[in-house]
Amino acid sequence: MSALLRQYAAGSALACEPVDQGLLNRGYRLCTTRGRYFLKHHFDPDTADPAAIERRHRATQRLADLGVPVAPPLTGRDGRTVAVVGGHAYALHPWIDGRHRHGGQLTTGQCARLGGLLGAVHACLERVMPPKGRTRPATSPHPVESVDPDSTFALIDDLLTRVSRHRPADSFDELARHRLLERRALLERHADRRPPRGASVGWVHGDFHPFNLLYKGDAPAAIVDWDRLGVQPRAEEAVRAAAIFFVRPVGALDLPKARAYARAYRRSAGATPSELAAAVHRVWWERLNDFWMLRWHYERGDTRADPQFPAASALVMWWTREYDAVCEAFAG
Repeated sequence: MSALLRQYAAGSALACEPVDQGLLNRGYRLCTTRGRYFLKHHFDPDTADPAAIERRHRATQRLADLGVPVAPPLTGRDGRTVAVVGGHAYALHPWIDGRHRHGGQLTTGQCARLGGLLGAVHACLERVMPPKGRTRPATSPHPVESVDPDSTFALIDDLLTRVSRHRPADSFDELARHRLLERRALLERHADRRPPRGASVGWVHGDFHPFNLLYKGDAPAAIVDWDRLGVQPRAEEAVRAAAIFFVRPVGALDLPKARAYARAYRRSAGATPSELAAAVHRVWWERLNDFWMLRWHYERGDTRADPQFPAASALVMWWTREYDAVCEAFAG
């Protein structure tokens, strides 16, 4: 710790507390003789390359220069924003006093502001990043190619086997089995609705959700965690984010708030209603075929995403029933 702080001329550590929110990286609230900081340990092997982290840091600084609320990292004595200590990559950011807010805590007007903010992020990224046709990151979290349902059927069978073998069986196993059987039947009915390849792409944040946005009072203070910055379908990020911000505990979207958000996003990003309608279809299909929470639980023994599973799995069923209403909310 002392070697890292010397590299940033950040004083001596007085207190260091882990920040328990976030699934892929480790963060710490650090208090020193020079101030308060957020220390990020870039732990995820897919995004921990120091050179790639530096490129993302430069992007956030350019966004800050355009007025986007971000928290660019500090620069060390060597002119770098990444410190490699003991083979691990770290970055030191100013501490932002703020809190995370989900859609249920936002007014309709604040939801519109959220959509406008994401649209501004996409528009500003187009200004500060390399032309999207020339540079594409090697690692992309959201492929343009839609999922083949045959592979999903095989995955469902494998997960059902894992569920049946889990001992002692518990309530999570019961819900998982119910949702897997339910999803298989749903996919059988809708397998012919697989989206075609291709969508309009641009630079995106890549992981825009409530835990990556800090508020001060009613206003967004900082968008954090740019590890998934990359070239992807922009409108799909808007829909994907809304499906996280505006999902209710029962597994339904708050459509009036989603509508206000989507209209503001379209104005800010210059996106068309048809782009949003196509994105709704592609993200619906993605959710229909997605079991990442169950794979973490049964393949990796990682239960951190378990609390999200009930609402997320119910949302797929609700979205399919209310497909036309969801499309209208985003594209109407």
